[in-house]
Amino acid sequence: MVRRGIDETAVIQVLTAPEQRLPVREGRDVLQARIYIEGKAYLIRVFVDVDRDPPEVVTAYRTSKIDKYWSANQ
Repeated sequence: MVRRGIDETAVIQVLTAPEQRLPVREGRDVLQARIYIEGKAYLIRVFVDVDRDPPEVVTAYRTSKIDKYWSANQ
């Protein structure tokens, strides 16, 4: 998160109130939500291993390519 310049509060926000939750594979989901930084829309994607107790964040990143990753089916 530090290397990618993602604020911890943004990741916590996605974890507590994701706009979408998509399965990646068995035991791993990606939680994502749109945020605005300096007037520009971004998608924060947080990959979580949900087959652990407690669930474990694997990685998180920010992208401006919202349409590429946003699921219309959710």
